[in-house]
Amino acid sequence: MSVIPRFSGWINQNIEEPDEVESKSPASNSVWVVDPKYYNVAEVKKESKLWRAAEKKHPWHDAPAKVKVSNKKGLCHMNIEFKLGLPPEAVYEMFTNPNNFPFFEEDKAGRQRLENKSTKVLRKDGPRQTTKVEKALSWNFLGLFSGDIPIHLIIHENHKNLTAKYTTKKMMLMKVFEGSWKVEPDYVDQERLCKTRLPKSREEYKICSGGQGKVGSKVIMEQIFQPSSLLNTPPISGIIRGITIKTTKNLLEDLRKAGITLRKV
Repeated sequence: MSVIPRFSGWINQNIEEPDEVESKSPASNSVWVVDPKYYNVAEVKKESKLWRAAEKKHPWHDAPAKVKVSNKKGLCHMNIEFKLGLPPEAVYEMFTNPNNFPFFEEDKAGRQRLENKSTKVLRKDGPRQTTKVEKALSWNFLGLFSGDIPIHLIIHENHKNLTAKYTTKKMMLMKVFEGSWKVEPDYVDQERLCKTRLPKSREEYKICSGGQGKVGSKVIMEQIFQPSSLLNTPPISGIIRGITIKTTKNLLEDLRKAGITLRKV
């Protein structure tokens, strides 16, 4: 079920049916972006309308992601935090993106920087869903050479608390590539509308703000990677780490820009 429409009306008035996909589990054969059993669809629509109305008067500014990088025992750790002016379910969809919405920058050939090629459900158990995902990361060298780096991920999602963990055993140039993300509600108008009664839940926020408080998202991410054995020696290892960190920051910036676009449509 898609929370975000195809950039043509924000949260669609007619929630779409989930896409049918090949599945290795007889219990489920549908890709759920965020299973509607675990959130209030009507409330998310209202929250998105508040963002769109507010954007016309007082545009929201999404600050760039804060990225901390450290190296531990040969592994590169990226700890990332950022906020987006969109409801949590919408931001979660931007990460899973089984329908390959154009959230990422496109090159002259119309290819997204990161494209979702396929998503297959392996297991569905309540709010937990395990999917096998194939993505393609485009690259370009001095405008002369270009291509795609295939990325095969196994993603363990939890649609109730909007968390996910991912890992891969097959990625070009990498021996280790794994991580996680968590999307939490950010009550951006709580100090203005709720004053001293700071809310602990979206329901409390709705009450104390009189239903006028915008709900944004706080994203906490971790990404861990290590170049493959043959490439994990200086200076090649340093070059690969640098490119991976820069590419991750570029993808996060693409999401920030996509959030601005979504609030305006």
